[in-house]
Amino acid sequence: MIKNKKDKKDKMKEEAKPVEIPISDTSDSETISDAEANADTTISTEETKIKELETKLSAMHDQYLRKAAEFDNYKRRTDAEKSEFFAYASERLLGELLPVLDDFDRTMDSFNKNHDSDALKKGIDIVYDKFRAVMAKQGLKIMDSNGKPFDVNLHEAILQQPSADVDADTVLDTVEKGYFMKDKVLRHAKVIVSAKPE
Repeated sequence: MIKNKKDKKDKMKEEAKPVEIPISDTSDSETISDAEANADTTISTEETKIKELETKLSAMHDQYLRKAAEFDNYKRRTDAEKSEFFAYASERLLGELLPVLDDFDRTMDSFNKNHDSDALKKGIDIVYDKFRAVMAKQGLKIMDSNGKPFDVNLHEAILQQPSADVDADTVLDTVEKGYFMKDKVLRHAKVIVSAKPE
C-alpha cells in the first residue's frame, strides 16, 4: 500500500522508465528495399497483364463489330433474295402456260375466220389437253371423290341426299372438283353426300 505522495511519485517513475528500441541494422533496410523492388516488379507485371487484356479486348470488340456487320449484310442479302423469289415464283409456271395461251389465240383466230365449229372443238380439246399436261407437270392432281367415303380432310359437303343404293356418308356426286398439289390438298371437293333413307 502506498503511504504518502512521495512514494506514489517514486513508484510512477519506476513504471515509466524509458524502453530502449534497438535501431535496426543495414540488413533490415536491405529487406525493405527488396520488398519495394518486388512490389515494383509486381506492379509492372500487373500493368503488362492489363495492357495485354486491353489489347485482347480491343481485338475481340473489333471482331464483334465485323461479325455484326457480316450478319447485317447476310440478312439484307437473304431478304432481297427472298423477295425476288416470291416476286418471280410463278415465272416458270407462266412460261409453261404461254404455249397454251398461244394455242387458244390460234383456235380463236381460226374460228373467227372460218366459223367452223368442228375446228373450234378440236382446237379447244388440244388446248385443254395441253393445259392439263402443264398442270400435272406442276404437281396438280384431280381428286377422285365419287363413290368414296366422305372425308372432312378432302371434301366439303354442300348437300345430303337420302340414298338406299349406297352406305351413308358416301360421296354421290362432285359439284366442284378438288385438287391436290403433290400430296397436299389444294382445294377441297364440293360434294353431295348420301344419308340414310327415312
